[in-house]
Amino acid sequence: MAGIKSLAKDTAVYGLSSIVGRFLNWCLVPLYTTLFLPGEYGVVTFVYTVVALALIVLTYGMETGFFRFANHDRWKDPLEVYSTALISLAVSSTAFAVAVCAFAVPVSRVMECDGHPSYVAMMAVCVAIDAFLALPYSYLRYRKRPMRFAFLRLINIALNIGLNLFFLLLCPWLQRVCPAAVSWFYEPEFGIGYIFLSNLLASAVNFLMMLPELKGFAWRFNRRLWGEMLRYSAPLLVLGVAGIMNQTVDKLLYPMLAPDKAEAMTGLGIYGANYKIAIVMVMFIQAFRFAYEPFIFAQSREKGENKNQAYADAMKYFVIFGLIIFLVVMFYLDILKYFIAPDYFSGLKVVPLIMIAELCFGIFFNLSLWYKLSDKTVWGMWFSLFGLAITVALNVALVPRMGYMGCAVAALCSYGAMMVTSYFIGQKKFPIHYPVRRIFAYIILAAVLYAVAMFVVPGNELLRYAFRMLLLAVFAAVVLKLEHISVGSLLHSLSRR
Repeated sequence: MAGIKSLAKDTAVYGLSSIVGRFLNWCLVPLYTTLFLPGEYGVVTFVYTVVALALIVLTYGMETGFFRFANHDRWKDPLEVYSTALISLAVSSTAFAVAVCAFAVPVSRVMECDGHPSYVAMMAVCVAIDAFLALPYSYLRYRKRPMRFAFLRLINIALNIGLNLFFLLLCPWLQRVCPAAVSWFYEPEFGIGYIFLSNLLASAVNFLMMLPELKGFAWRFNRRLWGEMLRYSAPLLVLGVAGIMNQTVDKLLYPMLAPDKAEAMTGLGIYGANYKIAIVMVMFIQAFRFAYEPFIFAQSREKGENKNQAYADAMKYFVIFGLIIFLVVMFYLDILKYFIAPDYFSGLKVVPLIMIAELCFGIFFNLSLWYKLSDKTVWGMWFSLFGLAITVALNVALVPRMGYMGCAVAALCSYGAMMVTSYFIGQKKFPIHYPVRRIFAYIILAAVLYAVAMFVVPGNELLRYAFRMLLLAVFAAVVLKLEHISVGSLLHSLSRR
């Protein structure tokens, strides 16, 4: 149980930076949807979709590879593992940035921003920096320094948001009242380009702040170690690419598959904006992931059955908190929807499907420990390719008929299939006695409470929200009862932390 408490504490710290940071970034969505037309926001959605894919390719599984080999008995010096991986990422990231900048014009045509090669060049450099910094962030997680991790993340996010507000709100105002103050650098026609510029400048500052993690050790490159890390991480690269494609391929395919090609980018903008409402679940999964990978590799050194019980408990509590997040978002969607402009409300119907899909993906990530610990990462590759095939097939079949709703259905089916397949194969290869019946009981309870909330709708708004708060209290009470958790001891523990 001590391991679970440590995992919960680290998840809370990582979660604070992730949740606060994502929330602040989330607050930019109403700004974007107010200042830019859905078609323009569709371009932003498309570009950041490609960026997410590029980040996975450029880190090529080295984060997980670092954790594995830094904890491996055969390699006594974690700093040698760190240095080798750093040099590898530095070379590949630099090569990527140079290549994309050299061909920015043709690449901009492919990325739906023809006539703006500067957008592509800025994001190429930004992606290169972020890919390289992924390893120093992993090193902070390895050294159990969640506070510095959170500090750097939040500074980066705060700077990005501040620059967005500067370029998108302050500069236009100054241009109206005092043109001379900004006319020498500010061009209104640059439009959404200032979103990308803000991101680039924030990443550059983040690199400078990360310099302490890039010195104080001997930079050396072990070719044999590098080869083994690549062999371990290569399937994770395919897993990562297939995984991110599962999350983004719908946005890449939508402009080509949309029933109304003239309104394709508008529909993509609406879908992308509503996807952001479900980001709360993504934030929770990311926070858990940051703490979980160091946790499982550290637990793998322990002897006996206690470590397997820790894995099972981690899964149970992950599902519990995931279900609470789902219920909160869905119960109060009438309030949360105002994070986007009214022009985008037509896409709110995708939110519950995306929330459930992301929860399934989080469970799949929990299940991934069996092939990571047994060095059979190729299984992760096959699961992700399987999910990607489902995503692509269902998008092709459903989007022409259902529009962006087909994207949401495809995501749910894909993640659900990956979760179920990984569970059954994992139980044969690396059996862990998860409390499946208890987890299903919580899922059914959450589904019943959700159905009650949707069908019992008091006319008074305050009464409706109070009733839904009562339903949340019912879920919490059942969990506390079944898990034998005392409210008093829980509050005392939280106050001490």
